[in-house]
Amino acid sequence: MRYFLCLSYDGSAFSGWQIQRGVPSVQACLEAALARLLGRGVAVTGAGRTDAAVNASGYVAHFDWEGELPFEASDFTYKLNAILPREMAVHSVAPVADDLHARFSARRREYTYFIHRQKDPFVRNFSWHCGYPEMDFEAMNKACQYLLGTHDFTCFEKSGSDNKTSICTVCEAFWKPYVPSHLQVMGAPEGGGILPSSGAYWYFRISADRFLRNMVRATVGSLIEVGRGKRSPEWIAQLVAGGTRSDAGESVPGHALFLNRVSY
Repeated sequence: MRYFLCLSYDGSAFSGWQIQRGVPSVQACLEAALARLLGRGVAVTGAGRTDAAVNASGYVAHFDWEGELPFEASDFTYKLNAILPREMAVHSVAPVADDLHARFSARRREYTYFIHRQKDPFVRNFSWHCGYPEMDFEAMNKACQYLLGTHDFTCFEKSGSDNKTSICTVCEAFWKPYVPSHLQVMGAPEGGGILPSSGAYWYFRISADRFLRNMVRATVGSLIEVGRGKRSPEWIAQLVAGGTRSDAGESVPGHALFLNRVSY
């Protein structure tokens, strides 16, 4: 019988999802915890790779087990979380059809990237301090429109990747301001400082049927070039039409990126 796990993890503790020799990975950590709980080793298959430091708040993985699990779903989740490190949490476990695959059955994946434009010690672990003095988010959102649809995204793919195809279908892409939870609860510091209405906090949301290695971080870095006025929004269309990775912008840091939803 096949089981789906929904989990979250803080990517700073891992060198990515996939098992790698000599370094900690989410996959290896999860397999070790399951082996301890179930009494024997099981292979875990994830919805896709995430790079070192990249986080997930709605990741999906599956494993196969003969028959029913030895615990009720709620007890299984509780016991598994007791074994897992504090940087990882399993939210649910559920039986699914044997032909449902965490990676190949996924129809849509959604990523979110967070930036803050003024120094803030309370978001720095999961947001990139993008302190450029001027940022044109209207132009960045205009540029996002050129990402939509089915294209070859080689321009945003990490060099040396071994994908069979670089074609992806992007369903949505946009920038939007938000107010962090600590400001919502406590308000702005007395005497000025960061105000919730100052537009200091933004996130980039993108969803697609699939993503290439480093694609989101390279996309964000290129859109930042547009926001700074170094490139026009139409430059993104030119990149998608036939650009190479060296033509696009630099990749932004991974700690501010979240895989937040996988749809089946």
